[in-house]
Amino acid sequence: MQKVHKIFYDKIYAHPWIGQFFIGHSQVAIENRQTSFMAGKMGGQVEYTGKDIRMVHEAMYISAELFALRKKLLDESLREAGLEEELRERWLKIDSAFMKQIVKGSLESFMNTKWPYKKHIVIPKP
Repeated sequence: MQKVHKIFYDKIYAHPWIGQFFIGHSQVAIENRQTSFMAGKMGGQVEYTGKDIRMVHEAMYISAELFALRKKLLDESLREAGLEEELRERWLKIDSAFMKQIVKGSLESFMNTKWPYKKHIVIPKP
């Protein structure tokens, strides 16, 4: 899993759109958190100690298009890491199950959401 996340986050951090969401955040720390998160979701005896996925992403405007782009980069990474088809499909299915917690509806409705200590993060498509 660590190999997949290294490949994946190398792509994410280099991407001109998605990468902007990660400016100022340690890639290694995110890789490690994502590895423990997915290991637990795939049945491993690993404790995920990160924040709730909805809470982490609530202030970010993530559209369906952006989520689809992320999924494409993940699929590429799984293939580059040499995962067998069955495991790749299982991984993508688990990952996609979180779409409803991450993807926002319209930009207008997102901008009308208020939090006491968070700012809206909107990264325009380049």
